[in-house]
Amino acid sequence: MKHAAGIVAFIARFVILGLALAFVISLMWPGVGDRLRARFGLQHAPAEASSAAASLSTQSTPSAPFSYADAVAKAAPSVVNIYANKIVTEQAVRMFTDPLMQQLLGGTPAGTVKRREQSLGSGVVVSAEGYVLTNNHVIANADDIQVLLYDGRVAKATLVGSDEETDLAVLKMKIDAGSLPVIQMADPKKLRVGDVVLAIGNPLGLNQTVTMGIISAIGRQLSNSSPEDFIQTDAAINLGNSGGALVNSNGDLVGINTLLIGKAANAEGIGFAIPVDTATSVLRQLIATGRVIRGWLGANYGFVPVEADSGLPAAARGAQVTDVIPGGPAATAGIQLHDIVLRLGDDDIRDPADLSRREAELKPGSRVEVSGLRNGVPFHLMLTVTRRPPQTPTAPSAPSSVG
Repeated sequence: MKHAAGIVAFIARFVILGLALAFVISLMWPGVGDRLRARFGLQHAPAEASSAAASLSTQSTPSAPFSYADAVAKAAPSVVNIYANKIVTEQAVRMFTDPLMQQLLGGTPAGTVKRREQSLGSGVVVSAEGYVLTNNHVIANADDIQVLLYDGRVAKATLVGSDEETDLAVLKMKIDAGSLPVIQMADPKKLRVGDVVLAIGNPLGLNQTVTMGIISAIGRQLSNSSPEDFIQTDAAINLGNSGGALVNSNGDLVGINTLLIGKAANAEGIGFAIPVDTATSVLRQLIATGRVIRGWLGANYGFVPVEADSGLPAAARGAQVTDVIPGGPAATAGIQLHDIVLRLGDDDIRDPADLSRREAELKPGSRVEVSGLRNGVPFHLMLTVTRRPPQTPTAPSAPSSVG
């Protein structure tokens, strides 16, 4: 028995010594095990397959770029600085030399005085012919507009047309058109919440500044009376960014920066840009006719109300008529207050913003069928579209600033 125990102990000592030796060898020559297994044909097939699958997975998953310098290099030459000058007439006041009289009476009117005021903004070169997209508020009432290009050239520009509802304007530069860098337009259908975007412009006169963020939301409507919507982004937009480019990670234009909600509203990282499809539509109309023509049905809309215990989503599909303009197409056709519009022509209506956009796209003079519910009963009415009358842009509900 003692002899057997001695043999076991002897074997155990050699096994332990062998394991220790193998551990030391593996530390000093990490790949020796794999080489020995390969030499004797003992490769572990599942591990190899797993390694190959992991490698394939790594190759098929695109990683975010470490730098957006290529996107900036592509888009930045198309972004220009705009200097709009206008003459402002102000009431002059003559102050009393006696401090007591100043305190009691202040000053007295002394005629008018004129001074030159300059506003700073940005723009985007959208055509080799010298057309530039910018915001209407950048050049409003200006009598002299100068454009500073990326390469340092300065060009005088004239106003082709403007649209207050979208706050867009088109300028035409007087410059050699053959050498202009034109921005590339992005596909608006591929725009998604979460996409990385870069804002390029002239904030606070700092010239060609780039800020980065993501698309926070799309289809934002800041006014119920407006047919337009906005891209919301947390890319920093400051005064002077107005009219500048919002581009994607490829350097393609996705929007025109126009508005921010600032700290006055206890907000941070909330800016807005006009989508590229809206901007290009306005651009074409302004170049063709100098104005934007929209269809109008003569009614205002709100969300469809849903009872709290109905078990339906928070907002039902469609739009409820909240106001019918007397003498307008809707009133003439018999649309009534509280009617729910579910379909316009061949298009289903998702919400009030969707209805407003589709209404604006209609051609004045055309006829369109409006379908919906009145007190739960379906109705179908034919309306004759008229031209949308001039609208005064409505400020958003939260305190905001133009970029």
